[in-house]
Amino acid sequence: MTSAARCDKVVEELEKNPYFEKYADKIAKLQQTSPQELVSRFEEQKTKSKSTPSKDRQYTSLLQPKKKLETLSDPSDEPLDKIMKTDLIRDKEPDEIKKIWEQYHIQKDIIAATIPSAEFDIIIEQSKKFPIFIFALPRSQGYEFIMSEFKQNTVHFTPLICYQVHKENAPECLTIKHYVEFKDKGIVLMRGEFDKNVIDVKEAQCLANQLQLYYNNRDIEKTKLLNLFSLHPDQFKHMDLIKQIENISL
Repeated sequence: MTSAARCDKVVEELEKNPYFEKYADKIAKLQQTSPQELVSRFEEQKTKSKSTPSKDRQYTSLLQPKKKLETLSDPSDEPLDKIMKTDLIRDKEPDEIKKIWEQYHIQKDIIAATIPSAEFDIIIEQSKKFPIFIFALPRSQGYEFIMSEFKQNTVHFTPLICYQVHKENAPECLTIKHYVEFKDKGIVLMRGEFDKNVIDVKEAQCLANQLQLYYNNRDIEKTKLLNLFSLHPDQFKHMDLIKQIENISL
């Protein structure tokens, strides 16, 4: 492959990066003045990313790359009484159950909340149409894309870069489970376990909030991005997602 052809190939790869537009002028200038340097920089960065493990990618044993998903039982099948004694709160009012649930988790490295049953129904209906989506997680030097996938009442999150390597066996950084034992009382209990080596509690909560905002079907623009990602991926733009996230107060 000629130097010019290799350079064109590099630019083609760089165009897939959501930050390409920000550096497009510099890349174009380098492509014209020193195509070999552009190729060299790209190859050096590519080699470095493969050979140098990131410190924030030291997954716990709980969240190591998984076995094939079809061989695993759905975590949503796990009953709530494995976590707390539901028979002791069955007769309590929804507000009291909500308070007990949140107090129970307040000292734990777990996020928890209660969701109105009607809103949960909408989220689940949306998840049937859009089972997979990505979220932009704010980081100190920009954003990291996190992929999410619904499996019945459970949502699995994994860094997009990990999914690209491990596919369906990618290690999860966050798993959100919805418990419907008190749905008849008008509430659904949510619990999210996360890998502290990858994200912290604020980032886990940020992802949970984004999930609810995009799947509650209240915002036309957010629903439009869900549609584009699932049905017209060629029209989906990562920068559009980032712009929306920057306008959300999480």
